[in-house]
Amino acid sequence: MSLFLGIKEGHSIVSPFLNNCCGQTSQGLIFGGAWSILGRRGLFREDVLLQNGRRRTSRRDFLKIAAFSGLSLTGRPTLGPQFLGENDDLFLGHIGVCTSLANNDILAANGCAYIEEGVRGFLVPEEAEEKFLAKLSELEASKLPVRVCNGFLPGQLKAVGPEPKNEGILAYAETAFRRAARAGVEMIVWGSGESRKIPDGFSRAKAEEQFADLAKKVAALAARFGVILTLEPLNSGETNFINNLKEGAAMVEAVRHPNFKLLADIYHLLREGEMPDAIEAFGRDIRHCHIAEKDKRTRPGAAGDDFRPFFRALKKVRYQGRLSMECRWENMRAELPAAVAFLKKQISEISAS
Repeated sequence: MSLFLGIKEGHSIVSPFLNNCCGQTSQGLIFGGAWSILGRRGLFREDVLLQNGRRRTSRRDFLKIAAFSGLSLTGRPTLGPQFLGENDDLFLGHIGVCTSLANNDILAANGCAYIEEGVRGFLVPEEAEEKFLAKLSELEASKLPVRVCNGFLPGQLKAVGPEPKNEGILAYAETAFRRAARAGVEMIVWGSGESRKIPDGFSRAKAEEQFADLAKKVAALAARFGVILTLEPLNSGETNFINNLKEGAAMVEAVRHPNFKLLADIYHLLREGEMPDAIEAFGRDIRHCHIAEKDKRTRPGAAGDDFRPFFRALKKVRYQGRLSMECRWENMRAELPAAVAFLKKQISEISAS
C-alpha cells in the first residue's frame, strides 16, 4: 500500500496506514514545500496520546514513518516539552550539554533534558542523504532529543568580505534546516566566527550590511522549516565581528525577523568583561544560553565560578529558554554529575530569591 494516496497544495489525502499509526486526520498534515506535522503540545511525547482520546504511537515508530515518508517535524512537537529532564515550570529547567549524540546515556543518567549537537556532525549538510538517515537511526535509539545544533557555517563559507559566498551559504542552510526539521531540532546557533570574520582592510560598515542582508535571507529560510536561529556573540580571541551582546542585539534589530534572535554565552560575556546588566539590557532578544567557566572554559564547578549574577539577570528579564554547557571535559562521565549539581544549586538559589 502506498503511504500517501495523493497530495494537493495546502492539504493532503493520507492513507489509512498513517491514520492508524498516528491517529491523525487528513487535516493534520500540510504540504507546503515539505511535509510537516503541525505541532500540538506533547504531540510526540513518549507513550502519550497524539490527541486526547486518540491512538498512541511511540517515538521510535513515528521516526521510522517520518524517515520513510520524508516528513519534516516543525516547531516544538518532537518528543514533547516534558521529555525526561525538561521542566517548563522551573527557571532554567532545561539543562543540556554541547556534545555528540553518542553521549546521550551519560546526559540522561544525570538529569539533562536534551543534547546540543553540531550542524556539520549531526545534520551533515555537506553529505548525502544516506549519511543523514544514519544519524536519524542513531536518534531513534537515543534517550534524549537533539533540541539544538551549533557550529552553523564552515569557515570557508564566508559571510562577509570582498567575495561572500551567499549562494553557497543559502544552499547549505536550506539542507541544514530541512534536516533539522526532520530530526526535531528547534534551534540552530549561528556562531561561526571564521565565516563572519572581517578581512583585514575591509570596511566594517560594509561587513555589517552584508551580514544583515544575508541573515534576512537565511532567517526566511529557517522560518520555512520552523527553525529559530540564535546569533552568538563570540569573544575577540575567536573573531573580530559581533563580540558582545550589544553588537549582537544591534544585528538582530537590523535583521528584524522572528526567526533570528540572540544567544547569551556566559563564557564569552566573561571573556569580554561584560556584566550581567548586558543581559538585562538586551534580554528581550535572548532565546538561548551557553555556559562555561571563564579561565579555561572548564565545566561549571571546576574552578567554582559564581554564575548567580548572570542567572539573576536572566530571571529579571523572564528568560524561559534552555541552558547548554559548552565546555571542556576531561572525563564527561565522571565530571557531569558535579557540573549539573553545581548549576542546579546556583539556579535554585536564584529561583528562591
